[in-house]
Amino acid sequence: MARIAIGGFQHETNCFVPVKTDYSYFASVGDRPPLCRGDDVLRNLPDKQFAMSGFLAVMGGRHEMVPLLWTSGGAGGYVTSGAFERIAAEMIGRLSEALPVDAVYLDLHGAMVTEEFEDGEGELLRRVRAVVGDRIPVVISLDYHVNLTPAIAELTDGVAVYYTYPHIDRDETGRRAARILETVLQRGRPTVRVYRKLPFLLPLNFQCTMVEPSASIVRKSAEGEGGDVLNLCYGAGFPPSDLADCGPGVVAHGYSAEEVEQAADYLNNYVLDLEPQFAAPLLDPDAAVRQAIEISARSSKPVVIADTQDNPGCGGTGDTTGMLEALVRNNAQKAGLCVLTDAKAAAAAHAAGEVAEITIDLGGCTPLPGVKPFHGTFRVAKLSNGRFLCKGPCVGGREAALGPTALLTIGGVSIVVASKRMQAYDLEIFRHLGFEPTEQKILVVKSTCHFRADFEPIASQVLVAVAPGAHLVDAREYPYTRLRAGVRLEPLGPAFEPSQS
Repeated sequence: MARIAIGGFQHETNCFVPVKTDYSYFASVGDRPPLCRGDDVLRNLPDKQFAMSGFLAVMGGRHEMVPLLWTSGGAGGYVTSGAFERIAAEMIGRLSEALPVDAVYLDLHGAMVTEEFEDGEGELLRRVRAVVGDRIPVVISLDYHVNLTPAIAELTDGVAVYYTYPHIDRDETGRRAARILETVLQRGRPTVRVYRKLPFLLPLNFQCTMVEPSASIVRKSAEGEGGDVLNLCYGAGFPPSDLADCGPGVVAHGYSAEEVEQAADYLNNYVLDLEPQFAAPLLDPDAAVRQAIEISARSSKPVVIADTQDNPGCGGTGDTTGMLEALVRNNAQKAGLCVLTDAKAAAAAHAAGEVAEITIDLGGCTPLPGVKPFHGTFRVAKLSNGRFLCKGPCVGGREAALGPTALLTIGGVSIVVASKRMQAYDLEIFRHLGFEPTEQKILVVKSTCHFRADFEPIASQVLVAVAPGAHLVDAREYPYTRLRAGVRLEPLGPAFEPSQS
């Protein structure tokens, strides 16, 4: 039986949104557990849709778990130095006190950028190595949107990356990490670590693994593991992160230089050959709504429109109004929108009570180009405390706590207004307010891809709209300061030159 230190520190950093992610955000409850310490990790993470949950399911009964801490800040702006140092210091302190340990497992994201460190995970791993030394195995799990870096490859002994986007295999990824660590405990630390970086950025709209070419890429990744290839991982990257190694990449660990190099090169070249196939049709808000109205007139199922540039899962603020304006302007009927984050509006609705009418400025709380509040008179259709259990395949079993929440209506449009941000990846967001999504004509969701797991099965068609927001689809619009020169800003797109910034 091995003594394994376990912990997690996750954040997906959009470096181009104005609101930074501080310690209080990591510590507060939203759509995921708050910061857990010590035995609370063992109490709060099992049987959930997190990699740590899967790891505990496999290893909890076989080895001694030494819980450090676990926290997830979701997605947002730069992690403040105060937040990073406070959380990292506590994790490293607890690890130091736990010594001796036989191994370390960390549930990370892979796209964390702090005010001081462009590779947040790399810095955390450096500190872990400083404590445990070079002989103790360190295995990690990572998000599909990881920006793989040389430090991630060199400072670990095994890596498991999500295979799916929408992320419906978080738990299974933790189980894979457990199996990797079991192999390392039996065979010893791998002798070969290989890192490859692809020469283009991949917008999130092109990364969905439910369709080609990404479906084939993750399948090839899984098929390439086995024997002396301990793990062969593909990470699609997170373009809004400003670091030199932003973008898709490959990392492999194993026990044969020839086999590991060959596997990594094959996967890297396979993705490179598919570069011309990455594409997704994008519509402006009015075109998306008009097309949805036309489609819904001849279908019994709703048309789903992704408000992709205001996706909180990519650092979006959740409060933009471009799609709401388009729905109202085009007289959309039986239309729903979620989740619009506006704590003041939610409070006003609760103060007025159900059935009341309120005239307010809705949304537009964050100063962003092209974004303004929507002024109107709304009926308060339903109120809630924002607490509900998610039931869909992406985050099923996760308890949401969005604070005071309201369903507001204007004309034929209903809007879920919450006090805290949440990506629209579960039908219960609508249903907990008595709003049945299958009975609607149009559903607008502030999400990029995760919504597809729960919403696509009920949809007649999915459209992607580009309204003003913080998560820019076109990486050519990002003012990068650290991105490596020469990388293509989109598949087959222009090469980045630092002077552009």
